[in-house]
Amino acid sequence: MQDSGKKSKIPMKVNTGEDVKKLLVEQVLLSPETEPSRELQKELSYIGGERVHRPVIYVGMGTCGRAAGAAKTFQAIKNYLEEHQLQVHLTEGGCVGLCSAEPIVDIQLPGKARLSFSKITRDKVEHLLDEVMNNNLPDLNVIGQYQSDIHQLWEGVGFIEDHPFFANQQKFLLKNCGITDPVAVDQYIARGGYQAFSTAIAKYTPAQVCSVIEESGLAGRGGGGFSTGKKWAAALNTVSEQKFFVCNAVESDPGSYMNRAVIESNPHGLIEAALLAAYAIGASKAFIFIRKEFKLAIKRLKKAIENAKEYGLIGHNIFDSGVNIDIIVKEGARAFVCGEETALINSLEGKRAMPASKPPYPAVKGLWNKPTIVNNVETLYNVPLIMKNGAEWFRKTGNETSKGTKLFTLSGKVNHYGTIEVPMGVSFRDIIDKIGGGMSNGKNFKAIVLGINSGSYIVEETLDVKVDFQALRKIGSALGSGACVVVDETTCMVDLAKFFTAFFQKESCGKCIPCREGTARMLEVMHGATRRPAGKNSHQPLERFKGVMQLKGLSSVIKDTSLCSLGKSSPNAILNTLKNFKKEFDAHIFERKCPANVCRDLRIFLIDVDQCTGCAACFKKCPVDAIIGSPKYPHFIVDEKCIGCGTCYEVCKFNAVIIK
Repeated sequence: MQDSGKKSKIPMKVNTGEDVKKLLVEQVLLSPETEPSRELQKELSYIGGERVHRPVIYVGMGTCGRAAGAAKTFQAIKNYLEEHQLQVHLTEGGCVGLCSAEPIVDIQLPGKARLSFSKITRDKVEHLLDEVMNNNLPDLNVIGQYQSDIHQLWEGVGFIEDHPFFANQQKFLLKNCGITDPVAVDQYIARGGYQAFSTAIAKYTPAQVCSVIEESGLAGRGGGGFSTGKKWAAALNTVSEQKFFVCNAVESDPGSYMNRAVIESNPHGLIEAALLAAYAIGASKAFIFIRKEFKLAIKRLKKAIENAKEYGLIGHNIFDSGVNIDIIVKEGARAFVCGEETALINSLEGKRAMPASKPPYPAVKGLWNKPTIVNNVETLYNVPLIMKNGAEWFRKTGNETSKGTKLFTLSGKVNHYGTIEVPMGVSFRDIIDKIGGGMSNGKNFKAIVLGINSGSYIVEETLDVKVDFQALRKIGSALGSGACVVVDETTCMVDLAKFFTAFFQKESCGKCIPCREGTARMLEVMHGATRRPAGKNSHQPLERFKGVMQLKGLSSVIKDTSLCSLGKSSPNAILNTLKNFKKEFDAHIFERKCPANVCRDLRIFLIDVDQCTGCAACFKKCPVDAIIGSPKYPHFIVDEKCIGCGTCYEVCKFNAVIIK
């Protein structure tokens, strides 16, 4: 290490990849306390992408962008550049979080501020590039320009940071997402990456790293909220010749994709975090356990690991420190239960993914009976920031009881949706109104679903509750994995609870009877609540009433006796529906009606003869021939044959089909 009072040497003029590597390793990673010269700062700004020698085009090519057509946009841009023989650097970027604006294209010209455009489909590419490449601002959807003290700003264009979606966020974990080439290790280092790790192995003992993380107040973001530092210290203090670190990147909650998005957009952040965590507990091997369906995240993660190895950041005797750490990407099964740490460990060992009873906890006896720490993705992304900026820096964000920020997948019935990062302590009302832009289509708010594994609802009466572990516990809720699905008045909460129950029943590993049989029985009751009896003399009404009366008792048994936390949480959706939407539940049971008109087996369709013109559109589209009538005369629906699909309701242009 060089003395902090000395100036760094004037860097070489970077020309080759080896020059870049030498500069970044010697003058950045191995000299973190050295004050960088002005010339070095300028060189790093070019390597990091803040300054450019030639035009650069970034296309948001995360999974969300590709789903919106970004791959076609990227190819159209490539064809344009080849046709016009332009020397432009075209980059496959990550996601900035605003998924509702995809495909997003950013353009930065030398000396000019970076511009960001939304919904650039391939048919808009030619017009966009014709204008921007000639220093003109096109009449397209401009999200904004990035603030800069070193670039000329575009006149009449607002800053992207002032966009309502971004203005009310506090980006620490998402800071580099969508800004740089995700797998480029040189750009990550030039922007301050891997400095926390290089400093830690040079200056701190593993115990000191654990202490810093504990002092920061970082709590696990997987839903439990347990102190990360204490968890690490337990493994560090367990005597063993071999220890393991595991990153849980399964993210199998249907309402959440923020972990996948951040890995796709900033894989080096996860790699550095895994290196720090492995060093802190004395592990020489770190596993990143990720769902095999996350193909793009896996591809970029593996490429980033290769690039980090070339810089000597992974492997044997890292930077001559005596530290040996290897990182292995393990592609896991789709099973929801793999999100539970002991089931995940069994899967890593090649066994069936089934939870194990605790204690002993994995920190004492985990992978191959060795001390093992399992942390989720979001928890880990905080670690390099804390080690670089200090525990006190982290504690400044958040509130009294919950520190730092929280990632959410904001989706559902809001105007702006995507991956967001908010400080702990913000209200859910602010998330919907300020970041989400309010409810879409003018519908009324009904609830926020906080992940399928928690089964928790935020309703109108609790909408002002804060994003805080303790505040949510007080109202009988939980933060969950990070899903934040907003539903409106058109959503049937009974049908939603049935979906949750069906999901748990399908994903149950089958090891313990309460979960395996209990979820099946709950699903039977929910099916009975959302369909009409088969006949007038049927015993189904009595069976339905009896089943509903048993729900609370059955749920209590499942919660108390299931082996793992996933089984214990399986009745939550039903219990929360009974608690917050009992009238809606009663309507299904006693009146055989779905207030939201979603449950097709409870819908009865009628044709208003005064409105029907006899156009026969419904007659032609009915899949079960349940509509009778003659052309130009009113038609009728045969109730016994109708399956409640709603096709007639959708195709009628005269509002003649009504729902009873």
